[in-house]
Amino acid sequence: MPPGKPRLPPHASRPTAIGGRCETDPRQRPETASPIDRPRLMACCPHPMSQALEGNLFLSTVTASPPRFTGRQRLILLVLFGAGFMLSADFSILNVALPEVGEGVGLEASALPWIASAYALPAAGCTLLFGRLADLFGRRRLFLAGMVVLAVASLLGGFATTPETLLAARALQGLSTALSVPASLSLLTTTFQEGATRDRVLGLNGALMSGGFTVGALLGGTLVSLLSWRTAFFINVPVAVIILVLTPLLISESKVPDRVKLDVPGAITVTGGLLAAVYAIIERSVLAGVIGVVLLAVFWRIELRAVAPLAPLRILKRPSVTWGNYAGLVIFTMETAMIFLMTLYLQNVLGFDPLLTGLIFGIPGLAAVLAGPVAGRLIGRYGYRVVLPAGLAVQGLATIPLIFVDADRISLALLLPALFIGFFGHVTSIVAYTVTGTSGLPNEEQGLATGLTTMTQNVALTIGIPILSAIAATQSTELIGIHLALTINVIFTLVSVILIWAGLRPRPGRRTTAPASLAMDDA
Repeated sequence: MPPGKPRLPPHASRPTAIGGRCETDPRQRPETASPIDRPRLMACCPHPMSQALEGNLFLSTVTASPPRFTGRQRLILLVLFGAGFMLSADFSILNVALPEVGEGVGLEASALPWIASAYALPAAGCTLLFGRLADLFGRRRLFLAGMVVLAVASLLGGFATTPETLLAARALQGLSTALSVPASLSLLTTTFQEGATRDRVLGLNGALMSGGFTVGALLGGTLVSLLSWRTAFFINVPVAVIILVLTPLLISESKVPDRVKLDVPGAITVTGGLLAAVYAIIERSVLAGVIGVVLLAVFWRIELRAVAPLAPLRILKRPSVTWGNYAGLVIFTMETAMIFLMTLYLQNVLGFDPLLTGLIFGIPGLAAVLAGPVAGRLIGRYGYRVVLPAGLAVQGLATIPLIFVDADRISLALLLPALFIGFFGHVTSIVAYTVTGTSGLPNEEQGLATGLTTMTQNVALTIGIPILSAIAATQSTELIGIHLALTINVIFTLVSVILIWAGLRPRPGRRTTAPASLAMDDA
């Protein structure tokens, strides 16, 4: 055997090259193969990276260990993860305490849903714009601006004495989410190169963000029971200040392109269209829906002709971006609605109080913490094309037992394990859709890509509850309505699994570019 050639493991047969192609899957390349398959492919595949990989990757990948972070990287993760966790908790922290909040500021019961909607509208409507602005004017700058807005909004909400002040504070909190989350996510995807390290980082991020929703519900119930709903606002302020101090010391500003020109017509139409569309779903307004559709159609036409478009439409031609964001829409729409329906079931059917309801969701919520790191490793081993539909299938299948819960508290024996398994699949899907929607794109488009994934998440979080609640309301009793809505949830999710799996399948003849970070991640 010539010197420097890797010795094949006993179970790996050497394929022959026919016409310059491997007898194995011609779409598989050495740099994307598993550690077992890689030496076989390097032996016959003429891909240019084979020779570079051949000398050192085989020995390193056979005994591959999880990527390690430097001390500075750990601090960067602490800052960005802390911000994402806090913003996720803000979304749900007041949901279990709406009556107390409304009573505290004199907000009528019929207007209580606007405490959540005031947050969701700007969070969903402005995310794409701010994600692109982060690319154009600096990601760290937008991230810090979001933290400043969050601190101001939290103080305003904590001291609110009127409904108008409270709703303004919640709207500002939603705006801070639109500013901070895409900027934070794009800082993660540009700080950690594409490959095993980024997959692990996004896995941890997904676990913490999902955990933030769960902890927000638990924390909201606890703070209301022990202190006051106002502490749910004030708790953000010291955390935001710490992040504002540490970020300039740890994270450098992203490279800003020269001669930046903002697509103002595109920014106005897409933001207005998204706000109108989300409002139409929340309020079931046909007029707002028509306005939203018209504005989004105008935005599409503008982007086709713009010299410097806000959102280059070519990005949507990538199957990973299109199907990744569609998957994100399904993931969050269906799971958020399921949690809301189960909250109604626990409180209205079984008679549990908000604190106990939060605890019941908190127990299976531990699966979310476990799933994030596991998902990153699964993606590194099997690829997002496998993990994304598989995780979503687990989420959908785990919802099936919930269709059969009844008014007896013994149903908790069915509900808790179903939630545990479903949350695991849910977070695995979140990580996979984030990796899918941001993979294979240059750094200068990461803000746009993360803006799209964050916008998808925020829109889904906003529309899922109104849609499935309307379905549930068509039935004579609340429990029967919950069963019907969950049945629709399962059917839609599993059909989407098939569509996503088919949409992400590699097409014959299509070649993808190998990630530049491969050698670094595998070495």
